[in-house]
Amino acid sequence: MYRKKVLITAFEAFAGETTNPALEIARRLTSTDEVELIILRLPVVFDLCLGTLSRELKTHQPDLVFALGQAGGRSMLSLERVAINVNDARIPDNEGQQPIDTCVIDNAPDAYFSKLPLKRMLKALHDEGIPAHISNSAGTYVCNHLMFGLLHLLATSYPEMKGGFIHVPFLPEQAINHAAPSMSLETMTRGIQVCLHAALHDAPDLKLVAGVTH
Repeated sequence: MYRKKVLITAFEAFAGETTNPALEIARRLTSTDEVELIILRLPVVFDLCLGTLSRELKTHQPDLVFALGQAGGRSMLSLERVAINVNDARIPDNEGQQPIDTCVIDNAPDAYFSKLPLKRMLKALHDEGIPAHISNSAGTYVCNHLMFGLLHLLATSYPEMKGGFIHVPFLPEQAINHAAPSMSLETMTRGIQVCLHAALHDAPDLKLVAGVTH
């Protein structure tokens, strides 16, 4: 039986935080007899994170890429639909870079759409009672930078590979310092496991219209 290979990327802590829930989730995911997981910790640094990702894609040639990142202030798992070709950093990255109104990749398209079955994943999460939504903005910071770069690589070099980005909320211990929403590590980890299961099954994606599943 073919064992599918999944690359999970997760960012280090940034913006004064001592932890990143994305990385904590990734560390708790484990391979199975059917799926081999490769966990990649990424720096919150423009360009450097893309260079690291590119090397790992070439080395491992995964079937699927799940990129995870923290979105403090959001209350649920955010399945990102689109990445735009814009860097517009509100704060510096972890090496002090703060690009304003620059392209992620010169001469690339204005935007890319996720290559994940978002509606199928969303239904699976809701069936498990896990708060989640489809987000139409991954921002303009390093998370969007990585998502755009990933999708550009898939479009130009790995057309059979699937991938996309999921934002996760603060952990409770982080949120208490920000008066912001949070989600437990257990719930977020379970949510990503549910998403992986949904993404690895080859059924057609679902269409959600006016709350009705087709």
